Amino acid sequence: MRFYEDERPFAVQIFGGQPERMRMAAEMAEEVGADILDVNCGCPAPKVVKHGGGSGLLRDLPRLETILKEIKKAITIPLTIKIRAGYSDSTINAVETAKLAEACGVEHIALHGRTKEQGYRGLANWDLVCAIKENVSVPVSGSGDVATIEQALDRFKETGCDGVLIGRGAMQNPWIFRQIEETIAGQDVFQPTLDDKRALLLEYFVMLREDMPELAAIGRMKQLAGQFTRGLQGGALFRTAIYHSHSVTEILDRISEYFETIGAGRQYFGEAGKLMIEAPVLDSCEAAAASI
Repeated sequence: MRFYEDERPFAVQIFGGQPERMRMAAEMAEEVGADILDVNCGCPAPKVVKHGGGSGLLRDLPRLETILKEIKKAITIPLTIKIRAGYSDSTINAVETAKLAEACGVEHIALHGRTKEQGYRGLANWDLVCAIKENVSVPVSGSGDVATIEQALDRFKETGCDGVLIGRGAMQNPWIFRQIEETIAGQDVFQPTLDDKRALLLEYFVMLREDMPELAAIGRMKQLAGQFTRGLQGGALFRTAIYHSHSVTEILDRISEYFETIGAGRQYFGEAGKLMIEAPVLDSCEAAAASI
C-alpha cells in the first residue's frame, strides 16, 4: 500500500467475506496512512465471489452488516462502500444495501449499475443511482459506461449524483478527471500531446517495476497498453508488438519506436507479417487488488 503524499486523499479498498479479517485489514490500512477505507461489494470476479467477497456480499446482507459494523468500530477514518445493482436481475437490492450501509455508518456509497451476473456486459442502470439518492442522506456516486467528458456531465445532470466514478475509461484516458474538472470550471480543457502519452506510459512502467516482479510488470503493461492506445494511429499494431515483447528492454524499445514513428508523421507498421494479438482487456476491478 505504497503511495505518494501528493496523491492524498488516499483511499484503500479491501474485499473479503470474513468479518475479523476485514476488520484487521481496515486497521492495517489506517495504520499505513490511508485517509479513507472503502469496502468492495462490487467485484464480480469468480475468484473473489466464491470466497464471499466482492459482489458475493450482495446475497448475504447480514454478513455485510457484520463486516461494516466491525470495521466501523475499528477505524477513525471515513468508511465508504462500492456496490452493484444486485447479484442477479432477479435480486436487485441496491437500495436495500445502500440503506443498510448508511445505518452501519458508511459515509459514501458508490453504485455500479450492473449486476454481478452481468459482469461488464450490457449497460449500467443509472436509474438506481437516483433511487439510492432518494433513500439515503450520505453522498452517492455512480459508475458504469462513462468514458468521455460529455457522458460524465450527462450523468451528473440526469441523476443529481455527487460523483461519477470512471474505471476502464480512465485507463484509456488518464487525464479525463482533469478534463471534466476544467470543463465544469469553464476553463480550457487540457489535450495531451503524443509526448505526454509517451511520458505517462513510461512512468507507469517504472512504477510497475518498483512494485512487482519483472514478468508481472510486463504482463500488466501489455494490458494497460491495450486500453491506453485505442484510437491512436497504428495502435492495434503497437499493441501486437507489445504483446510479443518478453523483456523490459523490448517493451521500452517498442514504446520508443512507436511514438517516434507516429510523432514524425510516418505510418507505423509494427511487426509486419505477424498475426495481430492483443493482451486480454484489464477490467477496472482487477487493478492491483490484494485478497483478504
